[in-house]
Amino acid sequence: MTAWEQVDQMARGGSIALLALWSWILIRDHWRDMPARLAVAMNAAIGCYLLVTAGWNAERNLLGLVLALGAGTTPGLFWLFARAWFNDERQVTPLGALLVGLSVLNTLVVQLTFPSGGIVNTIAAGLFRTAMLGFAAAALWEVWRSREGDLVERRRRIRPVLVCVVALYVIVIAFVEFSGPPGVPRGSLKQLVGSLSVLAVFGFCAVLLRMRQADMFGPAEATGAPVKPSQNPGEDPLAARLLQFMAAQMPYRDETLSIAKLASLLGEQEYRLRRTINGQLGHRNFSAFLNGYRLAEVKSALADPAQREVPIITIALDAGFGSLGPFNRAFREAEGMTPSEFRAGTLAVSEIG
Repeated sequence: MTAWEQVDQMARGGSIALLALWSWILIRDHWRDMPARLAVAMNAAIGCYLLVTAGWNAERNLLGLVLALGAGTTPGLFWLFARAWFNDERQVTPLGALLVGLSVLNTLVVQLTFPSGGIVNTIAAGLFRTAMLGFAAAALWEVWRSREGDLVERRRRIRPVLVCVVALYVIVIAFVEFSGPPGVPRGSLKQLVGSLSVLAVFGFCAVLLRMRQADMFGPAEATGAPVKPSQNPGEDPLAARLLQFMAAQMPYRDETLSIAKLASLLGEQEYRLRRTINGQLGHRNFSAFLNGYRLAEVKSALADPAQREVPIITIALDAGFGSLGPFNRAFREAEGMTPSEFRAGTLAVSEIG
């Protein structure tokens, strides 16, 4: 074993130890949070990838198959983690779970058909690479598209760094998997990619371990009604003025309202408004802050017998929701039922009363 290989093996061991440490912290302090559970699963998958690309288990056996399947879930779990963490989602959608499950099944087909090759292995391998790139692109899109609404300052700063690092890493992997420079053994290239992944793991764990616990995974936000201030709004003039403005002017009815636009309406600097909504009102995401007001207005309208004949979509659009899909998801997450069920139940109670 060369000196470089020895350093590589030690670095892999150190990376796995860091992943284990971070996972233990998440299990101990944040196990109830969906992003934390996904992060633990992702860490396990990354650990499998580091072991697989180390090349120490060249023989085909059950352990190697399990590690390969674990490694194959890394892109899909990274996508689910990015969605849950950066968007403060509290559950995995059935479609997301199905897509990751299908990718695991495809990885199993790749592993079982690898010795003989053939058309099945070729197709499955092509689907594996496509899924890898697709999951990575989807994760990067999730990280980038919701950056403006992120109210957690430290997490918001991580976004562009994460986008650049993951994008570069995916490009390198795609280059190695699809082509690679002539005359260089593909096994050596894959081991090099694995070595680069060690550096990425070190950097990723170092950044996340430096974050405050409250910034990593805060308490789940209640989107059913506007969150009350964490302290007396009179102690923060901006918080008091914001709450009064939201109640009187109802700017949340504008589906295009952004935090920059709201800051302009208030005549305040954007960074001060971000800190107030996050620190004083307890929101980690601007869309959740707006949806609290929107859902409160929708529920009031649905419970109003005078608006019995008004279509639900009309009520949702008037409250500021851009379309029916996001409205239904937000309502079901907040109330545990559909808007139609909520309307029927509240009107029935009012008629009995």
